[in-house]
Amino acid sequence: MSRSSGKSVAIIGAGITGLTAAFRLHQQGCRVTVFERAPHAGGSVQTFRENGYLIEGGPNSLQYGASELKQLVKDFGLESDLVTANAVAKKRFIVRGGKFVPVPSSAGSFFGTSLFGARTKFAIFTELLTRPRVRTTDISLAELVRAHFTQELVDYAVNPLIAGIYAGDPKKLSVRHAFPSLWQAERSHGSLLRGMMALGKAKKARGESGLAPIVSFKHGLQTLIDGALAKLPPGTVRLDTSVETIIPGKPHRLIWKHAGHSGSDEFDTVVLAIPAHGLAHLTFGTLGERRLAMLDAIPQPPVSSLFLGYRREQVAHPLDGFGGLVPEKERREVLGILFSSTLFPDRAPEGHVGLTIFAGGMRQPDSARLSTAALLDRIAPDLRDLVGATGAPAFVKHTFWPRAIPQYIIGYERYQEAIETVEKSAPGLFIGGNVRDGISLPDCVKSGVRLAAEAAKFRV
Repeated sequence: MSRSSGKSVAIIGAGITGLTAAFRLHQQGCRVTVFERAPHAGGSVQTFRENGYLIEGGPNSLQYGASELKQLVKDFGLESDLVTANAVAKKRFIVRGGKFVPVPSSAGSFFGTSLFGARTKFAIFTELLTRPRVRTTDISLAELVRAHFTQELVDYAVNPLIAGIYAGDPKKLSVRHAFPSLWQAERSHGSLLRGMMALGKAKKARGESGLAPIVSFKHGLQTLIDGALAKLPPGTVRLDTSVETIIPGKPHRLIWKHAGHSGSDEFDTVVLAIPAHGLAHLTFGTLGERRLAMLDAIPQPPVSSLFLGYRREQVAHPLDGFGGLVPEKERREVLGILFSSTLFPDRAPEGHVGLTIFAGGMRQPDSARLSTAALLDRIAPDLRDLVGATGAPAFVKHTFWPRAIPQYIIGYERYQEAIETVEKSAPGLFIGGNVRDGISLPDCVKSGVRLAAEAAKFRV
């Protein structure tokens, strides 16, 4: 068979990784079938329009820097639908002493901020003198930052940032796997600051923009999912269909279930773009082995996302920024509050504002599992103290993710090695997505592009 012409490809998972791979393979003439267990495509990317509010159930925005993402948006014809975050959203907050304190955005504001003390400010100068260091073992992000700066910087910068990105704990996240650029910066430059500055210069030399803008679409991030679906032939995506078993071979055979009925199909290549839990429960071969069962041990904490609509007069804070994050040391119930109606236009009706609150994660998993009413009661003091919210919200939308974000913990290479072993044992099988290639939406797009390229060049 030729390089990719007419090749049949099964893609398991209709999140952004799987849909990106499907689109790129379809472009190259492959016959693609996407299997999705859920009744809708998009995975965690879900946008709702209710009562005049636009709500994101999963990711709320995009860093628009990766060339793979830009090309996908262009190919879908969605460039005119892009909206850039409000300029005021450059302002961000972190809680200290029970109040939102602006995050310094320049050297001058850093040395004048009340967010950090004199010792931390002085550590910035001394860190620039650090010599290169090649570590023989991985360490946590918290340990790395503490070694280069101060514990205060860990507590009031790294900890809240990781709560916002991973809903995680920097004491457990691997530098090598979760933040490889920092790992390399220490090895090549010693100083993390000098290493990251060098990385920025290298990107600029390649013609890449420095700080990627924050964007979304006029009708929310689901626009990207809908764009992918519109470009695929009708019938490509099979919803409510769970692949139970893969029997590797030439061809590979998939056994699936839909509406209580079982069936099977054969494909030249198979792409797996599902979360760790799904991979862990997938069986392989005629004996039904769970070859990736160990992936079930990857921490994936629950997270609740609460979108709350208020009349403008109910919220005292000017909401003049992106939002705010909460350090663990502040002993609050929320991980962070996003000022959704400030961030992008048309997210709340006239005279109202929209806030997105995140709760749970590695810090307080039980909070995420609360009912809507119980969670509202628990976070009410935080909303009152941090943004001056009073009275009951005019609108509530609660989205619960029982397994939100895979945590790239120390020792994560054992999971990566297990994935590689399964791939090597079944030529023509390719695995990607947020369990392997990064957790952000742009990372998942890159993963889809990589999977498509590998599946297309595989010779049957």
